[in-house]
Amino acid sequence: MRRDIEARLAAVARAAELNAWITRVDATEVRVDASRTSIDEPFSGWALAVKDNIDCDGLPTTAGHPGFARHCEASAPAVQALVDAGAIVVGKTNLDQFATGLVGTRSPYGSCRNPRVPDRIAGGSSSGSAVAVAVGAADLGLATDTAGSGRVPAALCGVVGLKPTRGLVSTRGVVPAVAGLDCVSVLARTTADATAALAVMAGFDPRDPWSRVAPTGTPVGGDSLRVGIPRAVDLDGLDADAMRAWADAAAGFARLGPVSEIDCTAYLEAGTLLYQGAFVAARWHAFGEFLLEHPDGADPTVTNIVRAARDIPAAAFAADIERLARHRRRFAATWEEIDVLVVPTVGVAPTLDEVAADPVGLNTALGRFTNGTNLLDLCAAAVPAGARADGVPFGITFLGPAFADELVAAAAARYCGEADPPPPPWSASATVVVIGAHLSGQPLNGQLTARGGRLVRATRTAPCYRLHALPTEPAKPGMVRVASGGATIAAELWRLPRDRFGEFVLDVAPPLAIGTVELEDGSRHPGFLCEEVAAAQAPDITRFGGWLAYKDSRA
Repeated sequence: MRRDIEARLAAVARAAELNAWITRVDATEVRVDASRTSIDEPFSGWALAVKDNIDCDGLPTTAGHPGFARHCEASAPAVQALVDAGAIVVGKTNLDQFATGLVGTRSPYGSCRNPRVPDRIAGGSSSGSAVAVAVGAADLGLATDTAGSGRVPAALCGVVGLKPTRGLVSTRGVVPAVAGLDCVSVLARTTADATAALAVMAGFDPRDPWSRVAPTGTPVGGDSLRVGIPRAVDLDGLDADAMRAWADAAAGFARLGPVSEIDCTAYLEAGTLLYQGAFVAARWHAFGEFLLEHPDGADPTVTNIVRAARDIPAAAFAADIERLARHRRRFAATWEEIDVLVVPTVGVAPTLDEVAADPVGLNTALGRFTNGTNLLDLCAAAVPAGARADGVPFGITFLGPAFADELVAAAAARYCGEADPPPPPWSASATVVVIGAHLSGQPLNGQLTARGGRLVRATRTAPCYRLHALPTEPAKPGMVRVASGGATIAAELWRLPRDRFGEFVLDVAPPLAIGTVELEDGSRHPGFLCEEVAAAQAPDITRFGGWLAYKDSRA
């Protein structure tokens, strides 16, 4: 759907007041670019804000340091994918220098201010992108997330932050912070927008040594998810406002499925390795020498962190790699008990003055529930979940194992009251719409469940179908799409592992076939349709509104 670029341009100045931008694209150029997009492009006219450690054609990349500025003649693959799909870059955004921080204040371009409570931080390091999305200056914001940089500002600014599995989106064209742990993430106002953007950006990049291909057979979500939450003892990083907001948010988890408490010790202890262990040496390797050689414009806190990392011995790094392996093995057992883990995104919301007085201590507090994610190879979706008593937005994060991005996004969407996003092109699962003998409790439902299929939800089709009773054994309906005179038909949406979908389709016998079925929410999925010649010779049962209602009438 085409977006109103003029509305975005009108909000750019508001974002500037909050120190969101480092470089802004001239409004005239933005309008020209928008006029060239096609209405058929998925992100036609969508405004895109890009964190200024990600390369953008024709714009400098500063990584938050004026002396580092480099002119870019090619965009990072993540940026280019969105631009090719119709998005319009409106500017490069402010960040904690070299993406080192979770506060959004470590920048010579000014501290980013919270859009709701301006004396509070916006969070970092992807602060500018989150502010731009929150105030309506951008439809999408590109971020990077190593320690939580795409989730912390999402929580504090009240937007969605989707952090994919490491390697799912190319990091080529991104200034590294901790190579191998860095992720390009996306910020948006809805999970639907964020997942749509991720679907476009994701893909294997042979020129990126950290790029990965999603395996087949990844578990898929159903209509009920096993939800894990931290034990009370694991929540000691929450201040009083956050604890009350967490309790309010947690009251809604039961809507997703059964809820159980999970020991989060391994997750929390793994997170301490990122800044308090030897892994910080990777930041020295990435940009440490540059900082020391270019002190003008260097943030003192970032410089001190990186300078200390210079002398970390190799033996300490080897020891931390072993510690991390033990944490990973211990935490992996979690996924035998639950499908998703929900944690508070942040437990504090400090003022700008408080961060200035304690820049390291508060940064550590902000990362308590985010630092362990990439170290343990998890994916994440941070979503708004109310507000603190002080007016700052409160957020929660859904976590899942590597390549469970689709399941995590579905959990986040359901919590926010949105429909499940359609499986992306790289998904390890496929959806199928069933309307008859494959419905829950019906004779052929086992063809789905035996292949790992899980019910997503009961639904209805768009009002453009007719239903017929076919003379088959077992009895089945045949559904055909019509140009006029159609109705909605009761249906179920199921999800199958992608590597089992093909064999399921082979079981479908004529006159039935798998085609594209449109649902009442406008989404389109593979589903059961019927050859028109067979339907024309069978009784029309559309008036019953569905196969089960028809069967009940016969009984």
